[in-house]
Amino acid sequence: MTPLPADSSHAAPPLRIYNTLARRIEPLVVSDPANVTFYTCGPTVYDDAHIGNFRSFLAADVLRRWVESPLSTVTTRDGRTHTAPGGRRVTHVMNITDVGHMTDDAEGGEHGEDRMVVAGRRIAEAKKSGKLPAGTEIDPANPWQIARFYEDRFKDDARRLGLKVAIEAQNDPTLMPRATESIDGMKALIARLISRGHAYAVGATGSRVVYFDVRSFEPYGRLSGNTLDALKEGEGGRISVENQAGKKHPADFLLWKEDSTHIMKWDSPWGAGYPGWHIECSVMSASRLRATGGKPLDAEALAALTVENGDAVIDVHSGGEDNIFPHHECEIAQSCCAFNAAPEQGSFSAMWFHPRFLMVEGDKMSKSKGNFFTARDLFAAPHNIEPGALRLELIKTHYRTNANFTMQGLKDSQRTVERWRRFLELAGAPASAHGAPSRVEQAFAAAMSEDLNIAGAIGELNKWIGETPSPTPADARSLLNIDAVLGVLSLERPQAAQTSIGVFIGCDADPAVLAKLEERLAARKAKDFAASDRIRDELAEMGYAIKDVAGGKVEVRK
Repeated sequence: MTPLPADSSHAAPPLRIYNTLARRIEPLVVSDPANVTFYTCGPTVYDDAHIGNFRSFLAADVLRRWVESPLSTVTTRDGRTHTAPGGRRVTHVMNITDVGHMTDDAEGGEHGEDRMVVAGRRIAEAKKSGKLPAGTEIDPANPWQIARFYEDRFKDDARRLGLKVAIEAQNDPTLMPRATESIDGMKALIARLISRGHAYAVGATGSRVVYFDVRSFEPYGRLSGNTLDALKEGEGGRISVENQAGKKHPADFLLWKEDSTHIMKWDSPWGAGYPGWHIECSVMSASRLRATGGKPLDAEALAALTVENGDAVIDVHSGGEDNIFPHHECEIAQSCCAFNAAPEQGSFSAMWFHPRFLMVEGDKMSKSKGNFFTARDLFAAPHNIEPGALRLELIKTHYRTNANFTMQGLKDSQRTVERWRRFLELAGAPASAHGAPSRVEQAFAAAMSEDLNIAGAIGELNKWIGETPSPTPADARSLLNIDAVLGVLSLERPQAAQTSIGVFIGCDADPAVLAKLEERLAARKAKDFAASDRIRDELAEMGYAIKDVAGGKVEVRK
């Protein structure tokens, strides 16, 4: 990062964001401003992640990038503001859920179908129809191979979209821990909850279940508003009659289930089986983010971790709004009861950050409606969307607003990325030294500091670019400092296919388009500009945007 002078007159206002737990916008308060701890609920690797998933992951990535930016200001627990002219360290962890949980996770996690079995059928069908990528060797009956297949694809998509945690995890795999490699910690934490009177085991040998006792944690429900009085049997479709046998309260949730038939299972004091969905994140977040020297806490150390009073264990916890209940509600309850000396005063994380859903062309994304896209769908033909444009399209709407993904919006984002690139090219090599934050950096920082107003921040950037026809190396440095937060310009660019007349970017050199370009060239040589404009319009109707570039060629994008 480029150091900035520690001049408080240029410091951005302290970052304020919406805390779901507090139900208000408030300062981001961190325990150690030199090392902010951030946990994101990551993907379930039973299928490819779709663009709605990535909307949430990228919103968290932007927040992480802003907190570590030398342009940002945060608040410490004693109420002081903290600037970091040299940048701020953020340790960001994102889990990989590769345990074969059940399809009824949201309703309890004890019934439905094993997700790995469902994924295996999908792999088998793709294998039979020849739709698997060339060279893929995978056994549809092997859940470990299935998980690694989808995990690798997710990480590849994530890196292409500039998700920093996925990039860093290449050198430090502990930043993206797997649930299957954290089972010992889960068992240790469950045992601690039982010993503290917050969990209990029921059932005979062969069918034992461990539940968390929600009535042992009086604040249960404060994150989502789903209080115990509201969570009566059958309300909201969350609790079913068949899940109630042996429970002390209908809302008690699963920590461990003994099941010898489950495809992925582990030995435990409560029989061979599998963990509940919620317990994994308490373990993977605390074990890595409360570690010293980057080495995760082992099961014994994790089970002994105690945080004074109601102090937060981590600084920031993020996930999609669908994680609020039951996942994060349950995570808070079990974590506070396991780690806090005074559980009812705890919150586990000081800040709870939940981006909203993504719509597609104004409608809910659905495979049956034909508006369901994964990132790799859009990277591939016939879309050929470059990662920078997709990233910008997914981050440019405020995280607390339902974003509407459209193909027109994607084209607009592509044009914006190209405009920023042209600005950099005109500015030349960026200045190596940087004084006080420039006017545009200060305006960008002011917008981002107020609940991550990214639309306002991008608006300030575009306004400045429009007012700067002859950019300088110092301007290039300002844009790069801003893009360190947006994360767009450093991503891979599509390879261009060149012909004698056209430079085709992100699309093939279609013979019909080449014929139109030759016709347009002839018209321009004959100074028939009306015909030239007509051909440009015809190409636009075909879905192609053209731009004349140096050397007498035409840049073509679709």
